[in-house]
Amino acid sequence: MLGMKQDALAADLGHDWNQQRVSLLEQRETIELDVLQQIAAVLHLPIEAFQNFDEEQAVNIISSTFDNGAIGYQHNENCTFNALDKIIQLHEEKIALYERMLKEKDEMMERLEKLINK
Repeated sequence: MLGMKQDALAADLGHDWNQQRVSLLEQRETIELDVLQQIAAVLHLPIEAFQNFDEEQAVNIISSTFDNGAIGYQHNENCTFNALDKIIQLHEEKIALYERMLKEKDEMMERLEKLINK
């Protein structure tokens, strides 16, 4: 929810931690209180965000705890671009790339022909 990678969390937790250990921790049903407190401190979240985890409540805690452009839950159903225009743009970019590659091939062939003729 915070957009933090496991290896970044492991680095913040200290030298005893690594990405694999964080991954294994995420899979567990229960976590020791001291470990949970350490994680909460690193993430600057109240331990209650983990103990009484409810996704909606956690989002509210996280979004109200972080400031200055922090990550919060955003739900946006409004498309801000025309999908057809985007497809056409990508198609045009592919054509332009293909044309540049053909031009470079032709230039290379000319240079090779000149070298062969010498």
